[in-house]
This record gives sequence, C-alpha cells and structure tokens, in this order.
Amino acid sequence: MTGKARDSIWIRLRNELGLSALIGSSRDTKILVFQRFVRLFAYAGTTLVLALHLAELGNSDTKIGLFMTLTLLGDILLSLFFTFTADRLGRRNVLALGAVAIITSGLVFGLVSNYWVLLVGATIGVISPTANEIGPFRAVEESIVAQLTPLSERGDIYSWYSLIGIVGQALGTIVCGWVIQVLESKRRWSTVQAYRFVFFGYAILGLIKLGSTLALSSACEIEEKKSVGQRSIRETADSQEDSPLLSEHVESQERKASNRLGFTVTKDSLVVLAEVCFLQSLEAIAIGLMPAQRSWIAFFFNQKFDIQEGRLGILFFINYLIQASANISAASIAKRLGLAKTMAMANLFHGAILVLIPIPESAPVAILFFMLKGCANVIGLRAAFIASMYLPEERTAFMGTTNVVRTASESLGPLVTGALAGANHFWVSFLLSGVMMASYGVGILALFGNGKSREERKEQTLARSGNEQRGD
Repeated sequence: MTGKARDSIWIRLRNELGLSALIGSSRDTKILVFQRFVRLFAYAGTTLVLALHLAELGNSDTKIGLFMTLTLLGDILLSLFFTFTADRLGRRNVLALGAVAIITSGLVFGLVSNYWVLLVGATIGVISPTANEIGPFRAVEESIVAQLTPLSERGDIYSWYSLIGIVGQALGTIVCGWVIQVLESKRRWSTVQAYRFVFFGYAILGLIKLGSTLALSSACEIEEKKSVGQRSIRETADSQEDSPLLSEHVESQERKASNRLGFTVTKDSLVVLAEVCFLQSLEAIAIGLMPAQRSWIAFFFNQKFDIQEGRLGILFFINYLIQASANISAASIAKRLGLAKTMAMANLFHGAILVLIPIPESAPVAILFFMLKGCANVIGLRAAFIASMYLPEERTAFMGTTNVVRTASESLGPLVTGALAGANHFWVSFLLSGVMMASYGVGILALFGNGKSREERKEQTLARSGNEQRGD
C-alpha cells in the first residue's frame, strides 16, 4: 500500500470518527472538553465514597437519603438561576463560580464532620451523588460549544465531549478505589481519613478546573445582539407575521421579556422548549427507572445470577467501553441519516433491549443483552440535537431548563424501582423503562423526524431575506 493510500485511509477514518472535527476545533472547545474530563473524574471519585463517608460519620440511612434529596434540590435551584443569568453575568464567570463551589465543597467535606454543615456545603456547593452531571456546567458548556462549532460538526464534537467524560468517570472510580485501598492497607489510615483525602483531591481538581476556565477567551461569551434591521428579519423568520400593529405589539412584549431574561422569548421558542422538555422527561424517567442506576443493575445480576462484585466491576467496565464506541459510531451514522432519525432508531433499539434483559434464565444471555444496551448510547447526539432546537440567544437558558427537567424527572424513577423490587416485581421496572425509552424514540420521529432544526431554518430564512434585500 502506497503512502498516499495510507494517508487517504487515515483521513477518511479521522472524518468518520469525528477526530478531524475535534482536532480542528477551537482552543476554547478543547479546554471545555478537558474541563468535562476533570469534572466527571472528580464526580466519580466522590460518588464512590459519599454515602460511605456519611455512614462512617454515624449518620443513619434516613439522614443519608435526606442528604441526597436536598443535594438534588440545591442542584436544581442553582442550575435554574445560573443558566438563566449566565449570558448576562458572563459564561466564563459562571463556570469560574462553579469551580469555586467545587473547591469549597471539597474543603468542607475534608475538614468538617457535622451533618448539617456538610448538608449546607453540598447544597450550595457542588457534590454529585450519582457521578453524573450536576449544576449549570453542562448547559453553559454545551451552549458555548454550539456557538463555537459549525452545525455540521456538532455531532462529532458532542460525541467526543461525551466520550471523554465517560472515560473520566471510569478512571475517577478506579483511581479513587485504588487510592483508598492504598491509604488504608499500606499507610494504615482510618477509613474517615482516607475518605477525607479523596475530598481534598476533589478540591484540587476544582482548582484545576478554575485555572482552565480562566484560560477561556471572550469568544465563549454570548454574541452581540444584532441590529434593528437584522432583528426584524429574525422576527420574520420566527413568527412570519406581517401585520404592522400586531408586529409592534409582539415586539413590545418580547422586548419586555428580553429585558428580564437577556434574550427574546417568542411563541415558537416556548412551543419548542415544551416539546423538547416533554421528550427529555420521557427519557429521563426511563433512565431513572433502570439504565443509569448502576446500583440497581448490579443488584439485579447479583440477586438473580449470584454474580459477585468483582465480576460486576469487569462487566461495567466493558459496558463503559461499548458505550464510548457506540457514541462515536452514532455520530458517523447521524451524518447520513440526520440527528433525529439516528436518535429515534437508537432509542427504539434501547427500549427493546431493556424489555429483554430480565427474561433469560441464563446469565450469559442476560449479560449479552446488557452489553447490547450499551450500543444504544447516543449522549453526544442528544446534546447536539437539543442545541440545534434552540436559537443561539436562548440556548444557554433553555438547555439549562431542559437539564433541570431531566434531573427532576429522573429522580422519580428510583422510587418506583425500589417499590417494585421490594414487591418482588423487579422485572416490571425493566418493562416500564423499555416502554418509556421506546416512546421517547417514537416522539422524536413524530415531532422532529421530518424537518430541519430551528437553527437551520433560521439560517435559510435569513439568507433568503438577505438575497431579497440585495435584489431590491
């Protein structure tokens, strides 16, 4: 094979995997991808020890449950506030404040034993009980990435953004477990001392995140508002109203909303927000019922097939690798089928596999279905799809709202699963989760399967309007 042929194959492979988009992305985008790795590495480590640390301090299971619930509530309130004000306060400022919150929480948990002080530190700070994203970071970061990335490359960038976060989670869990084992067995530290060392490490990672945030450029901030002439074109693209009196009234009302929120809210925007939030709530409830609750999956395989923790750890690690690979493959498929259709197909497949997992009486077959479930991972595409549904000036606030809806919806699932497991009907949670996930896929096809994103429609309308003005 000649050198040119090898180079051609390598270039095609890079393009298919989305590496070309990542390599060619801006410096700010690369910094944000690095921040996500650091953040999820930190979340995974503290999640491993959070409940155990609270128990070691003498807190009851009830108090630990209350701690988790109030932490979630604090996350929702902080996310709503910061995502709706990020474009006015400055996106980099919000990310920096979040990094300071991580540092503060790490220091509080490393130094303090009082339950109520820890609760305040977790509620107003940033501590993840689930190793998943909390706080306003993701919405702000994804909004910045969408602004810095051409629409045609967003699927690739978001896929790598998600994949590198998954790698951070996996490594954070492994490193944290290894560090605790070394400190307890080799250094003869007490369990509480080892846990506190982890939280000090969490604070150091927050400091690294703060430093990388300060390295971001002004290109991350919201773009300057357009001129009056351009605004009128945008309003035409959104509403298609041509009555002067009605347009004047609508513009007056939208200007009031813009003054309060920092961007203009149109009827079309609210309809799309409601549709996207509805669909995301379906998926979040499905995830809450089963797929994202790794403790419940482990419980199922342990109870039904007596698979011990060591083997379960290996199974979850392999599943992580499959998820990461699927995330990249999905981005390549989306270039041909489109975001909406690819997501719909993946979630219909996901729903079917979830229904099948509890049926086999053979462990290898159930494990095979569990691994196939990892093939339906389209986290990166989901972010790209949501970003394309919102216009640039509303994206940060609306993506934050969507994340809050997801968090609140997902919190309902474990309650249902726990009740079903207690009644010896664990299999029903798989069934409900599968049905909800498949419904999510059908909903995407029904609402967004046949049309282009709002951003694409807006760009086309602006282009036509500009051509007409030049023609006049």
